Amino acid sequence: MQRLDIVNKWRRIIVKVGSAVITSGAGLDRRRIYLLANQLAKLLAAKIQVVLVTSGAVASGRAKVREIVKGLERGLSIPQKQAAAALGQAGLMQTYEQALEVHGLLAAQILLTAADLRNRERYHNVSNTFDTLLEWGAVPIVNENDSVVVQEIKLGDNDNLAAMLTNLLSADLFINLTNVDGLFDSDPRTNAQAKLLNLVERVEAGHLASASSHPGLMGTGGILSKIKAADQAGKSGAYTIIANGLLDDVLPRLLAGEEIGTLFLPAPRHYPRRKHWIAFASQQEGEIVIDSGAARALQENGRSLLAAGIKEVRGIFQAGGALRVLDQNNTLIGVGLTNYGSQEMSLIMGLNSRQIAARLGRDDIPEAIHRDNLVLVEQQND
Repeated sequence: MQRLDIVNKWRRIIVKVGSAVITSGAGLDRRRIYLLANQLAKLLAAKIQVVLVTSGAVASGRAKVREIVKGLERGLSIPQKQAAAALGQAGLMQTYEQALEVHGLLAAQILLTAADLRNRERYHNVSNTFDTLLEWGAVPIVNENDSVVVQEIKLGDNDNLAAMLTNLLSADLFINLTNVDGLFDSDPRTNAQAKLLNLVERVEAGHLASASSHPGLMGTGGILSKIKAADQAGKSGAYTIIANGLLDDVLPRLLAGEEIGTLFLPAPRHYPRRKHWIAFASQQEGEIVIDSGAARALQENGRSLLAAGIKEVRGIFQAGGALRVLDQNNTLIGVGLTNYGSQEMSLIMGLNSRQIAARLGRDDIPEAIHRDNLVLVEQQND
């Protein structure tokens, strides 16, 4: 596939830049940020809307206090990391704002946690804010709110955050800028014969297995995180490119169709926006185990999940919550929004519709999870 054939499809893009691209041991690399701003300005001049997801707050803050707080070279505790993020975020945004002002562009800071994307109402509010900023020609600059986030509401890393935003904003392309040239067929640090993969048509189990064998190749998230993010973005119908952010003018060159980095194609069958949210952004509050007949009905016939097929209920959840649906081997089948809370689900599991009415004392919804609210997991090929 020639990239020039698909470049004209890219009108709204998510750019994620890793710490390795815009920081050094001394903190923020202001020169790199100004060069990046110059590239963003070129994209906006070409009528392309851009959202920037940036790392660098912790690295920036850490450099600020290195002379004050001893022992930071041995690693940061959670409170220290959050404090460093609070110190570094201000300087990070100030640098971006100054760099974009050179081109007459406005920078808009958006700090997110998982809770902002897992709650459906807040998810829509976030989307509306982005749409307005992009309509105004501003550059939304996004980071996870590391200074307040805790593990329970953490998005994981900025690769995952950028992939979520790709779906949220119906972006055409997700560009993941790191400090290596793209995805290789093996670890180039240990194999001098490793070859760059210019094109990945579909993320396979082999890509994931290979990536897990050499963590840390690309930034904090590692190469595995970037492949998973590309797969997630692909399931929303977007292209992904992993490329070296240290290359001169890498963004305009990519948008001109130059064969740089690794291009991941969209999934042949991608999720509608709402189902993508269910699969990747919703807060999964519990699990249910279903029998083999119910599993076949879901996977082969596209049916809704009825209470009669449920064998076990795990966790505490409310009606409308997202649940993991497992088969009797504890293999994940899908994720869906439940019509019943955990207490009622425990009462009606294994029952048919008539028995449900008798047990609950009222006529109620026959489906435990309606097929329109269920996303089946696509198993990776070897």
